[in-house]
Amino acid sequence: MKTIVWFGFVLGALSAAGKVILTNPGQKVTLECGVNAFNDRLVWHRGDDLMYSTPKNGYPLRGQASRTADIVGRSKVKQDTKLEIFAVKEEDAGKFICTADGSRREHILLVVSVWATPSNELQLGSEATLHCRVKGLDQDPSVQWKGPDGSPHSGSFKSATRSDAGTWECVFSHHGETYKRSLTIKVQEPAEAATPSSPQSSNDVLKPTCPDCVTHQASLTPSVALLLGLSWWVWVAVGVGCLVVVLLMVFVIVLCKRIRRKKRKFQTMKNGRQPLKPKKYCQCDCPAAAAKPQQGRRREKPSAPPLQPLLMP
Repeated sequence: MKTIVWFGFVLGALSAAGKVILTNPGQKVTLECGVNAFNDRLVWHRGDDLMYSTPKNGYPLRGQASRTADIVGRSKVKQDTKLEIFAVKEEDAGKFICTADGSRREHILLVVSVWATPSNELQLGSEATLHCRVKGLDQDPSVQWKGPDGSPHSGSFKSATRSDAGTWECVFSHHGETYKRSLTIKVQEPAEAATPSSPQSSNDVLKPTCPDCVTHQASLTPSVALLLGLSWWVWVAVGVGCLVVVLLMVFVIVLCKRIRRKKRKFQTMKNGRQPLKPKKYCQCDCPAAAAKPQQGRRREKPSAPPLQPLLMP
């Protein structure tokens, strides 16, 4: 009987332990509750703070705790049981608890950051240091670096060599499990210092490199030399642009002439359709004026008749 009870206790502890999920800052991670369906309600917590409470029939309700406000804004419940977190930050790491119908499952999210200072692209013979930081555990685990050949390394370079180039691994352990995160290191040759060129005379510049060659550098001005050095596609673009400008000017000229011709034709038609209106004169009711005497020979006044003598009685 004790064996059966102990066996059930072990199975319950294993089911409640959940999983350890590793991710890098800035990535997306999905936490699986461990159940495919539930009958009443499924709840996600981050530590002691509520994140989501999903009823069987309804929409997930978000938690109101200020400590989880940022991560809740960057997460969502997917397929009713999975918790999806976007743009993971180091402070998101920690314990996540999923409760489905009273069954509790715990998951640990570890956010691992690996980098090198001053950079992961090193110069041959330069100094560098590899860093590995694990967030999400109660105390920082001891980490160890392994080189591209698999041998342990302190992660500090005093003088980088070509054999240091490759994939390095940050290795750490948690509850007996070993976890790894990789970092690629490149080792480049140092840039050669430019050797100062000896001053050359103008005769050496104009002198051709071969006896049969002919140089025209002296006859070319800097602007012409610059134009001749352009690529073929630049010349094609310039030619097409000039052609477009010419065609546009021709189109504008033809359009202006056509508009002017239509305007002249319309004015002619307008003048031809206008009817001739008779002239109107003012009519008055005044009596007609006397006729003018005919000009010509002036009439003489008739002379008075001669006076007759008075008869005496």
